[in-house]
Amino acid sequence: MKRLGVLLLFIFCAAQLTAQQAPPKLTLQEAVELALQNNFNIKLSQNNAAIAKNNVSVGNAGMLPFVTADVTSSNSIQTTRQTRADGSVNNITNARNTGITYGVNLDWTIFDGFAMFANYDRLKELNKLGELGLRDTVQSMVANVITTYYNLISQDAQIRALNGVLATSRTQARYANDKYQVGAASRLELNTALVNANLDTANLINQIQQFRYTKIQLNQLLMRDVQTEFVVADTIIVDENLKLADIINEAQTQNPTILAGQINKRLAEISLRQVKATRYPQIAVTSGYTISDSRNPAGFARVQNARGFNYGVTASLNIFDGFNQWRRERNAKLQIQNAELNYKRTQQEIEATISNFFISYASGLELIKIGQANKDLAKRNLELSLEKYRLGNITPLEIREAQRAYLDAQSRFSAAQYQSKLAEITLKQLTNRIDIK
Repeated sequence: MKRLGVLLLFIFCAAQLTAQQAPPKLTLQEAVELALQNNFNIKLSQNNAAIAKNNVSVGNAGMLPFVTADVTSSNSIQTTRQTRADGSVNNITNARNTGITYGVNLDWTIFDGFAMFANYDRLKELNKLGELGLRDTVQSMVANVITTYYNLISQDAQIRALNGVLATSRTQARYANDKYQVGAASRLELNTALVNANLDTANLINQIQQFRYTKIQLNQLLMRDVQTEFVVADTIIVDENLKLADIINEAQTQNPTILAGQINKRLAEISLRQVKATRYPQIAVTSGYTISDSRNPAGFARVQNARGFNYGVTASLNIFDGFNQWRRERNAKLQIQNAELNYKRTQQEIEATISNFFISYASGLELIKIGQANKDLAKRNLELSLEKYRLGNITPLEIREAQRAYLDAQSRFSAAQYQSKLAEITLKQLTNRIDIK
């Protein structure tokens, strides 16, 4: 009897695992907002997008002149012996020669075969790629947070189901103990009931452990203390209005990977323009205003000052470079073909991914309807079985089967909900319109 009391006490204590004071509730909206504020990947993507935006300028494309201010100072100490035409000799010892030149210079490439315009177009496309990368990072992070959050809801539903099964097992163990005390049940029946209760307790503990692991994972995504306690909502609502044709069409204009493929194709075309630019002459103008002052005791002019403008034009044309120009243009055209092939391959892969997830989404909706009905039936069957066991009309094995049927129905229902929601989230992410509803 002492051993029986210890077992019953253990079962009771295990049942209190989920009866502690509830921590604050974390809504899905709050979880997403925390992730958007704190996540490192989003901050890195924001900085990269800002860099790409800053790079879009006519100066960076090479359209503007370069203006520099230059100062040159030269000094020397020399001993000079000069023999003049008349035969006289002039000795100058430790003569200091000084010279300083300063001024403003301008260099401006006014024509480079239109390469500067191609450069500017390339910078704009890279900016679009940066914005697209940021948007994709945000969508991926939001999708991860939502998926993890709904995973917690699904696991919490499983915990509630296991609690229900454990409550039935405890009640059955109590009934078996009462029958055993009055000689209406065998010791084997009582032990079986206690073993079943212990197994249900262990299953509950394992599920709670998995639930805690997933909570740590969500806290990591939110970039906060992983030990932060919280509770989640208790319902998964699946959007039942998704249409396959609409999703595929929308993905062609909104999917980040497809849009990146389009940008990469345009970048390849711009690269060809840049290569072809070297076929044209390169023309640049130079100008400046210079002031110079020099002193040379041994020179014909001992002191010389000069100031004034200088200007000029330079032009160059590539006539022959060992056929490298042809090679670069040919390679650039092949890169355009590769970009086109990659774009078409991406379109096909995205459409296949959408089709697969839509199958999962649609089948999940059907399983939800079936699972809801089965769950309700299994729950009523379990309640009836427990009452019949109390009256002695069924065996312990039959009530155990009723418990398993209920737990299985609950598990299938929760899995169907999570499957459909996960597919829904992925489909919306693929069309770049994920939300937190």
